[in-house]
Amino acid sequence: GQRVSREPCKQTQAITSYSNEGTQVTVEIHPKDTTPQLFKKLSFGKGPRRLPSLRGQDNKGFQRTEAPRPPGGKDLHAYPWDKSSLKSMPVDLQQFEKLDAYALKVNITNSVEELVKALLKQARTDLEKVRAIWMWICHHIEYDVVGYHNKSQLSSKPIDVLQTGKSICEGYAGLFEQMCSIAGIQCMKLSGYSKGYGYKMGQTFTGDSDHAWNAVYLDGRWHLLDSTWGSGAVDDSFTKFTFRYNEFYFLTHPALFINNHFPDNSNWQLLKPTLSLKDFENNMLHNSNFYMLGLLTAHPETAVIQTVNGKASVSVDCRSATLFTFKLKGTDEHGLMTLKKHGMKLDIYPQKTGSHKLQIFAKPSKASEDVYNCVLEYVVECKSVDKAMRFPKDLHQPVGPSWFTERQGFLRPSHPDPIIHTNDGRCSVTFTLGKDISVLASLHSDNSSLTEDMRRRHIMQIHRRNQIELKIHLPHTGNFVLKIYAKKKSDPGNYDYIFNYLITCLNTEVKWPAFPQSYSKWVEDYEILEPLSGLLPANRNVQFKLKMHGVAKVLVQAENTYPLTQSRDHWEGTCNTSGCREVFVMVHENANHSFYSHVLKYEVETQ
Repeated sequence: GQRVSREPCKQTQAITSYSNEGTQVTVEIHPKDTTPQLFKKLSFGKGPRRLPSLRGQDNKGFQRTEAPRPPGGKDLHAYPWDKSSLKSMPVDLQQFEKLDAYALKVNITNSVEELVKALLKQARTDLEKVRAIWMWICHHIEYDVVGYHNKSQLSSKPIDVLQTGKSICEGYAGLFEQMCSIAGIQCMKLSGYSKGYGYKMGQTFTGDSDHAWNAVYLDGRWHLLDSTWGSGAVDDSFTKFTFRYNEFYFLTHPALFINNHFPDNSNWQLLKPTLSLKDFENNMLHNSNFYMLGLLTAHPETAVIQTVNGKASVSVDCRSATLFTFKLKGTDEHGLMTLKKHGMKLDIYPQKTGSHKLQIFAKPSKASEDVYNCVLEYVVECKSVDKAMRFPKDLHQPVGPSWFTERQGFLRPSHPDPIIHTNDGRCSVTFTLGKDISVLASLHSDNSSLTEDMRRRHIMQIHRRNQIELKIHLPHTGNFVLKIYAKKKSDPGNYDYIFNYLITCLNTEVKWPAFPQSYSKWVEDYEILEPLSGLLPANRNVQFKLKMHGVAKVLVQAENTYPLTQSRDHWEGTCNTSGCREVFVMVHENANHSFYSHVLKYEVETQ
């Protein structure tokens, strides 16, 4: 949307109606009053006068536009929004497809009457007439950014708007009103404050109204619409207008319309109860993307959030699976966002005091292109910083498992939360895996001197049928990111990133060695029972116990070679580490061959 005409929208408007006898009655409506005042402007026409005949099934040769009645009890909708519908009356957009396409093609710009006449050829009901007028204006009148800056050159008269093809809000609303009047539909031009172009969160509104829109009377009730905002948007520098049709502002539910439109006359909120200007100023601005994406509510409901002990939280509820991202001062480093079945939760930990802009973006999970739309903006006011919540730069949003990871085949996580706390530096995460999935995991930390290969060896995968366990032994204290990648086993290609956890350990004593190095012949469902440490003590007898199947012999090679013996489903035995730097586990896959394959490698501590 855009902040529109700052000129006071105070013009009175005249609606002329013709009675059968050709008596002309002019009613002037003053926007500030609810009751239309009937002025003694009765001019008796000479004989029957007719408006141009507009053939439609309910247009019997002439139009009757009655003096609009002020909004009353039956027009009112409950506030806050009941989450039922984005519109104030049932509208089936698919039924409008033909009419919309027709309206867009009409190309008449010399006469408002002729334009309406052409548009109504395909419109039968009052709703269809309003729709045709709405579609035409939204796609043919552009916002006049030059005229906005230079009001003296600007005319908001309907015929001038039509002929130049551009105007500001005042002209959009005036043309809409006149076209409805010609079509025999009661329509009002309303003015008030708007949260459009140039709006700053939490600002107050004073002085003259800055925007104009319309109310139309359909099916015995008043409804709201804003053709200026339905047509498109201006860029940040307010120099260029782009046509970008927005369905949201057609017959918007009043409890949603009040979000960014505050009429001079509170009766035109069409709400019960009505909101005060203070409510309007304090209320969170949800732009149209928020509702068009199926989002329902956001907490907190105020635009400015104060941190408590360095933390601020935001949550969003939505109808269907939606993907989210966020930016705090342009980066997503200082937060922890988790996806929920019906929404998301975000904890923000600013690392500097002061005011920070927080933006939240969303896109439907089924959307093919990677475009996220901004749906919410907050100001986060931070009084103190929680240094302990400095996240590693490798942490990727969202964090933790969700409906999204389930879709990728990671089911029933042992840790549903995004953060895993470990006191002794060890933890283990399990999932049930979907069919045909191969997993890769890596460990990342900001202050680690280890290579990526070495860090990967601090994670051990254990497979038991369709279950996977990731055993993690941290190399030191601190915050780590556990990243999980996957691919189809049948795919030769690369692994795709799926999700990550944050692992935190505050114990400064922690210093686990890596797991032993495994080779390609180490099969997925083999398992090391002992020794788990990849670093063996020197000059000691070390007990080995390995779960392996389908092999004929297992040997441990140190200074000497030690065969392991098979008992039930595992191989066990002892090996002495004296006189060697490395210990290998080798398997003899087939009793008829003398060929051994390396499967594991251990280091031995130096003296």
